[in-house]
Amino acid sequence: MSIQKATTIYDIAEALSLSPATVSRGLKEHPAIRKETRKRILDKANEMGYQANSFASNLRRNRTNTIGVIVPRLNSYFMSTVIAGIERVANKSGYNLLISQSMESITKEMANVKTMFNTRVDGLMVSLAYDTEDVDHFEMLLRKGIPLIFFDRIFEHPNCTSITIDNYKAGYEVTNHLIEQGCKRIAHITASQKRNVYADRLRGYKDALANKGIPFDKKLVFINNLSDQAGIEVTRSILEMKTLPDGIFSANDACAVSCIRELKEAGIKIPEQIAVAGFNNDPLSKVIKPNLTTVEYPGEEMGEMAASTLIRRLDRLEGANLNSIVLRHELIVRESSKRK
Repeated sequence: MSIQKATTIYDIAEALSLSPATVSRGLKEHPAIRKETRKRILDKANEMGYQANSFASNLRRNRTNTIGVIVPRLNSYFMSTVIAGIERVANKSGYNLLISQSMESITKEMANVKTMFNTRVDGLMVSLAYDTEDVDHFEMLLRKGIPLIFFDRIFEHPNCTSITIDNYKAGYEVTNHLIEQGCKRIAHITASQKRNVYADRLRGYKDALANKGIPFDKKLVFINNLSDQAGIEVTRSILEMKTLPDGIFSANDACAVSCIRELKEAGIKIPEQIAVAGFNNDPLSKVIKPNLTTVEYPGEEMGEMAASTLIRRLDRLEGANLNSIVLRHELIVRESSKRK
């Protein structure tokens, strides 16, 4: 099958015996072109399979109407809700999304940033990889005046907006709740301390223990990638301890749920022997038995806020230059930790 040559405004002009300038204005539905002529032009364009070259048009305006998004992983319930929020706001404002994942690698993240830059995105929203230590690779964007928004896993930068929740307070609240349920030896499962979300939750955990006079034991802190498999491995290590913890606070729900499964298989009663709490309020937190105590992390709201803040920056609207935005969170207490 032969490939049809792209139709141009000159082809349409020749077919209708009109000037290319008239066809160009008609395709843009310019009011100077009579309604009947506009209809003839649009009908002929559809018939001939004409495609508008929006890319060239956008370049002339120094806009591509494309916003970039870089996330650590796409196979995350939390990130999927964030992207849903971003997409809703972006589409409503006439922007397309270019989405990529760093796979928790600074090397891949750097490649993604370069691709976004070369694709001429109007702005970029990023949640950083586990091993990102600085944001030098984003400087090429900032030098060109391309706005940059960090969300969830952030890096404080004077020229960027950061959107997160109060992870310190949330970590404190989860730990304090477990203490109030009678837990005195609480394990904490977390991830790379290079990332604010996990470092802040660990600080909250430590301070909640200290404020109740419970000594911090570094042997009860496990740092991994918070995957389902990591939860299995941590739980097996916990079960080998001479003195078992009576509480577990996992920095995400996926890891907490795999902990519960492993503990139950080992005959441990939850929450009577070990109370368990997670983070993010993933749907699986309500599927596991007992239902998982967790923290509601407003992913969709975060995505909407990130996109609307970025678009306000692009349009130079009021309130676009906020440096830090903190969203609300909520501790949700369920059966996995409820002893009293």
